[in-house]
Amino acid sequence: MPLTAEESKKLELKANTIREDIIKMLVEAGSGHSGGPLGMADVFSALFFKELNINPEKPDWEDRDRFVLSCGHICPVLYSAMARRGYFPVEELKSLRKLGSRLQGHPHREVLPGLETTSGPLGSGLSQAAGMALAGIMDKKSWRVYCVTSDGEHQEGNTWEAVMFAANYKLGNLTVIMDRNNMQIDGHTEDIMKIDPVADKYRAFNWNVIEVNGHNFDEIIQACEDAKTIFEKPTIIIAHTIPGKGVSYMENRFEWHGSPPDAMDISGAPSKGEQAKEALKQLEEIGEKLK
Repeated sequence: MPLTAEESKKLELKANTIREDIIKMLVEAGSGHSGGPLGMADVFSALFFKELNINPEKPDWEDRDRFVLSCGHICPVLYSAMARRGYFPVEELKSLRKLGSRLQGHPHREVLPGLETTSGPLGSGLSQAAGMALAGIMDKKSWRVYCVTSDGEHQEGNTWEAVMFAANYKLGNLTVIMDRNNMQIDGHTEDIMKIDPVADKYRAFNWNVIEVNGHNFDEIIQACEDAKTIFEKPTIIIAHTIPGKGVSYMENRFEWHGSPPDAMDISGAPSKGEQAKEALKQLEEIGEKLK
């Protein structure tokens, strides 16, 4: 069933708030990734405020859906979504990457309730998610496993081992969402190590493949719901996104993959010291238009 206009607006507003959080967190930390987190804010809004069957008051609830972030470097978007969902105080977002903080530069499972895995080494998250999904099937559980991956980590051999494993064991309870933003730290994925035709590759590995606009809530939610109707195959949702979404001078610029606002001067952007102000100004304007 399509989202109502009110539901869509709530998700859009939540995603915009998450983007504002991301900018504030990164500036406070003085380090971290901008492009991917901003680009995936809509997907995380859809997951954490509509799709995932979770209970922040009981993060270890046995029947919860499991969420795995494979590309741990985009964790600012995860932390914001978790805080806004009620897993921990929003004020704690200011501690990103600080010594002793629960919000490390890559998620650390043992220190923050609600995290299913410790992530960092690219290519390992899908293997972890597949293992959880197989355990769920073996134990005859109804919960599902969701895994967010980057497109760049599809240059890792471990990813494709997990793709083969998930298909072999017919993990119909596994939904993977790929952030297909075509960017990585050194440039465009197709200039560094081509992964296309990635959709055809997944089909060849016997996966159910759905492609969506990663900024369209109806498409994201419908794809997640469609995945639940496929029982003999895992599902990959290839979400086409714009890295740096919402901040005009960051959009589709690989230079912002691993750079926070105000850390350095980057061509085409406001000068160092003005970047965060301009980013927050643009996001505030978007938020006002949505209200």
